Amino acid sequence: MGIFWELMQQDELDKQQKKADSVEERVEQLEAELDKTKVLLRKTLEALEMHISKDIDGDGKLG
Repeated sequence: MGIFWELMQQDELDKQQKKADSVEERVEQLEAELDKTKVLLRKTLEALEMHISKDIDGDGKLG
């Protein structure tokens, strides 16, 4: 009976590891998506500042 218990425990550990790997992959994807969003937001802000000739973000310069 001990060997069956060990197999069941190992199976559960494997399942938990797969979940952890999946979460890590998702976090990496979300971080990459966030970086792209930040770049797009920065470009949009720069274009808007140039269009309305006003410093929106308070950095002391246009664009």
